[in-house]
Amino acid sequence: MDDQALLRYSRQIMLDQVDIDGQERLLAGHALVIGAGGLGSPVALYLAAAGLGRLTLADADEVELSNLQRQIAHATADLGRNKAESAREAALALNPGCTIRALTDHLHGDVLARVVAEVDVVLDCTDRFSSRYAINAACHTAQVPLVSGAAIRFSGQLAVFDARDPDSPCYACLYPPGEEGDEALSCAESGVVAPLVGLIGSFQALEAIKLVSGAGTPHRGLSTFDGLSGQWRHFQVPRDAACPVCGPA
Repeated sequence: MDDQALLRYSRQIMLDQVDIDGQERLLAGHALVIGAGGLGSPVALYLAAAGLGRLTLADADEVELSNLQRQIAHATADLGRNKAESAREAALALNPGCTIRALTDHLHGDVLARVVAEVDVVLDCTDRFSSRYAINAACHTAQVPLVSGAAIRFSGQLAVFDARDPDSPCYACLYPPGEEGDEALSCAESGVVAPLVGLIGSFQALEAIKLVSGAGTPHRGLSTFDGLSGQWRHFQVPRDAACPVCGPA
């Protein structure tokens, strides 16, 4: 790091849990953010600001007027633009030292598997249940940690799944296929309060920074947040021996 980088990241470097070595790991790190909407916006901005050296932002959708209530990486002037490209521009405005790639097609199949295998951590910021299953399977195959977030109405969820840990469950352990429940709902159908996605996305970014820098202990289990009461609840999630993704072959 040069003097400018030392000054930019000084407030993180002074933390004993990060220090110079942790910041260097961040600068050498690569994160994949899938979804550049309500959750992906704060994730992309905070990871860029914190000095995550490489970001890959993936989203095939375009910015719409109804997005601007909560998707803070986009502005009114971005209406009609691809979300990944718009978020890339916003993140680079915060930190032009980051290398940021925008992927403007839906990731699936071999393409998803290849992109996941290139990175150190994946952040699932999607709102499609089918996408969450596919991302989870790709992360398990590549042995790449997955930070999952969800937000709807006044309720949010956060979970970290790390296939490198033999005791860690995967997303399919938490939500077995066919048992999605409210997870299958979308903000377009049910609504969402604006700051909630910022809160959950910020926690996703924090977990990614911990995983890449080596600071602290990664989140375990499932945490849910009730925005109406301001209360968090934490649940232990055991690995499912019969899981179709991470169970015995």
